[in-house]
Amino acid sequence: MRMTMAQALVKALAAQRTVVDGREVPLCAGMWAIFGHGNVAGLGEALEGARGVLPTLRAHNESAMGFAAAGFARQARRRRFMACTTSIGPGATNLVTAAALAHVNRLPVLFLPGDVFASRVPDPVLQQVEDFSDLTASANDCLRPVSRLFDRITRPEQLLSSLPAALAVLTDPAACGPVTLALCQDVQAEAFDFPDAFFAPRVWVARRPGPDAGELARAAAMLRAAKRPVLIAGGGVHYSGAHGELAAFAARHGVPVAETQAGRGALPDAEAWALGAVGVTGTEPANRHLAEADLVFAVGTRMADFTTGSRRLLAGKRILALNVQAFDTWRGGAEALVADAGAGLAALSATLGGSRSSWAVPDRRAWFDAVAGRTAAGNSVPGDAQAIGAVRRAMPDDAILVAAAGGLPGELHRLWRTTSHDGYHCEYGYSTMGYEIAGGLGAKLACPDRPVVVMVGDGSWLMLNSEIATSVAMGLPLIVVLLDNSGFGCIERLQHATGGASFNNVRPGPAPDFVALARGLGAIAHQVADIAALEAGLAEALRAERTTVLVLQTDGQASSGIGGAWWDVPVAEVSAREEVRQARRAYDKAGG
Repeated sequence: MRMTMAQALVKALAAQRTVVDGREVPLCAGMWAIFGHGNVAGLGEALEGARGVLPTLRAHNESAMGFAAAGFARQARRRRFMACTTSIGPGATNLVTAAALAHVNRLPVLFLPGDVFASRVPDPVLQQVEDFSDLTASANDCLRPVSRLFDRITRPEQLLSSLPAALAVLTDPAACGPVTLALCQDVQAEAFDFPDAFFAPRVWVARRPGPDAGELARAAAMLRAAKRPVLIAGGGVHYSGAHGELAAFAARHGVPVAETQAGRGALPDAEAWALGAVGVTGTEPANRHLAEADLVFAVGTRMADFTTGSRRLLAGKRILALNVQAFDTWRGGAEALVADAGAGLAALSATLGGSRSSWAVPDRRAWFDAVAGRTAAGNSVPGDAQAIGAVRRAMPDDAILVAAAGGLPGELHRLWRTTSHDGYHCEYGYSTMGYEIAGGLGAKLACPDRPVVVMVGDGSWLMLNSEIATSVAMGLPLIVVLLDNSGFGCIERLQHATGGASFNNVRPGPAPDFVALARGLGAIAHQVADIAALEAGLAEALRAERTTVLVLQTDGQASSGIGGAWWDVPVAEVSAREEVRQARRAYDKAGG
């Protein structure tokens, strides 16, 4: 078939399929696009001609496109992905933060930025970034370190090998992450005789590799010897769909389960062996059990500092790490069990037979009572905890909660009661301000029949709120709870905790009119005076057919003050402030 490279890319992409819940569906759910001179005449022309087989979605910000695609991929449990195309120049470089987010969180997103002319005839072109020492470089090279696979298409026929390589990465459970194919703008429009076989439908199903026999035997021996093992469940449990295997393993072998941010909901809170959140933002039962454990069994987690209390919670512990990616199994001197989470847990359970730990079912009543007290409505200006309680009480069990940066993830991790496997969606691998609304839109695209509630601070809102307009235009209603604490309240608290004076975190001047801003973007919007009004507004928002924004003034200095563990944040070793010097002494003592 003689067609342009861009037409071939679109046609081949539309032919890729996958299987979700026994039903064959398109692997690529659609293309987010903001057109410019670097892609409108090439990829834009191809997408217009393929509207019936590959949907094109229009956003208002390139970073937001990437966030929405990442949110979709996460909520779809990596079984499907979305693509993003931009022009050359700022449109392309705006993808870098989104690519880094997808990279850290191991999420499949296909980035297709326009690039310079491969011919170099009109050189330099509009928006071209030049490297004086490397004439092959362009602005898109910024995407190399935050892409699992990077390629620049300088000839149409390169697509025959480049696209299959991209699809292999996007569907590989171990290598999964963002892929960038930089598309030279002249090559997008160049024709080639592509073979018919390139467009044949193909079904991609993620492999679920089992463990090596030797590693399995060593892992089983470690668990048999352990009297007090604790399992830490990460996002890999969700991506494997290993919820049944996890619950069965915990119950059969008497192993309590704590959860990372990405793993929250792997074992819902009502389950007998569930300890809830672990680490810096963890629950008291989870961190206490981890302190008493003689073996830490990490499943599907890379064991980042928030999970491990900057390694303090793992000090002196034996560690067994089950992960489909071998790179994530060596930290802390762990014994590796490289396998899919579900396949690994099932094989390990069968090998252990009836072997069981000496732990009793954990008693969490005191913790649940403490959470209920912190999240109850009060008479004073509410903090994040009271707002979280209102949202949890108002939302049905099938609701999807979306959040990202600031103080909210910490409070949500420890206080949010999970009732389903896939209702907690907090991006904390990259802790990206501005992800919330765009990521919520992506989650809504993945699950259009479920309510999606976005909790966001005023700092993140002011960074990126444009996709409110996109959600309204697409008829995908979100419920946005905007907590106004007058700036960057979370970092203000950290500044004080490290002895610093209040500086550059509290918003100067009068508050923006958030209600007017939201209404200007097409949303229904209300200022709510207190927690009771918030709950009433949430009930109304659940019935609305358009995105609703509820704005609540909160206390930026308030926190729940329960749970948690040490986090390594270095304090200035020399300072004119006595408060900093005191904080440094406390830091040295804690760090020692």
